[in-house]
Amino acid sequence: MEIINEKDDLFTKKLAVAPLKLLVMPNIQELGDKVDEYLVDFRHERFPDGINDPEHQGYVADSYKTQFSLPRFGSGEGKAILQESIRGKDLYILTDVINYSMTYQMNGFKNRYSPDDHYQDLKRVIAAVAGKAHRISVVMPFMYESRQHKRTSRESLDCAMMIEELSDMGVSDLMTFDAHDPSVQAAAPLCGFDNFSPFYQFLRALLQGEEDLMIDADHVVVISPDEGALNRAIYFATVLGVDTGMFYKRRDYAHIVDGKNPIVAHEFLGDPVDGKDVIIVDDMISSGGSMLDTAKQLKSMNANRVFICCTFGLFTDGLDRFDEAYNNGIFDRIITTNLHYRRPELLDREWYIEADMSKLIAQIIDFSNHDMSMDKVVTPTEKIREILASYNEHIDI
Repeated sequence: MEIINEKDDLFTKKLAVAPLKLLVMPNIQELGDKVDEYLVDFRHERFPDGINDPEHQGYVADSYKTQFSLPRFGSGEGKAILQESIRGKDLYILTDVINYSMTYQMNGFKNRYSPDDHYQDLKRVIAAVAGKAHRISVVMPFMYESRQHKRTSRESLDCAMMIEELSDMGVSDLMTFDAHDPSVQAAAPLCGFDNFSPFYQFLRALLQGEEDLMIDADHVVVISPDEGALNRAIYFATVLGVDTGMFYKRRDYAHIVDGKNPIVAHEFLGDPVDGKDVIIVDDMISSGGSMLDTAKQLKSMNANRVFICCTFGLFTDGLDRFDEAYNNGIFDRIITTNLHYRRPELLDREWYIEADMSKLIAQIIDFSNHDMSMDKVVTPTEKIREILASYNEHIDI
């Protein structure tokens, strides 16, 4: 059994907890296929001559994807059918609950999937496993109902209910990215909760897209568009060795529009950004109005270039306002991830850069399958500094 390097040797010193299986929901097929390919490559490189050890049964495979189906009746009701045994497997279910591109037939009408439909399908496949898996982990990049994470009046706590429900169904770990409020994990304290951020992938995509950046305190500042994203901005700025600032949203609490208090103004707190490149970091772009207003104010403060880095680019009101803002010089680049469905026309925009997260997810699953510490995955400080050093030395990244 040949081990090709010291890093891979770490994985042989700690056996996988159980044979690995991926259950890739139809709503995340593209990303799931890439994750599967990376896992296959990792393990084939680890054991290039194959492996016959019974303790590593199924460790090296040509695919780790599970065969299943999600048929629906004409009434719109559905079910999950597993087409192979999951007994004793370490199962990872990947799902994108905000993929609005999928449809199904109901009473002769074409019905578009909502987050509720996707979540119900997730529960169906967990129910089909029927407790026979060794362990079930759910990889849900955009956490279902994460924006409804706290109660401010007589209202539901949907995200907390989801976490509690999945825990009761036997899910041992929920893996997500840039949760709107990670404290919601307290709803089920005995269920594992891993919250990752794509800082390294943001920086890599930005440096590959821009050849003349100077990342230092004299030329770059990291900005949080609101108080909720401040921790992200502080970490990113600290690792890059630059200053940080923030906007806070002044709201009209006397009125409610579309279920929320309207924003009256964005107030800036921080050092001057005059002549500096600005990196805005946040968890999501929804309609984009708030983000574009932030970028516009930064430009009015004589910021040089404005780069927007958001984990989820939903663009719920379309791309026209972003095209207009880009043509007017309001921002220079927007970077989002491929953790969720993106409208096809977004990928063709001159101002858009995509950060690929498939390798990171594959690494997370690989580490988790071995019950290995993911400290360096959660806080990729060393990797960020390495890629920054390579960029400054004009080494190909």
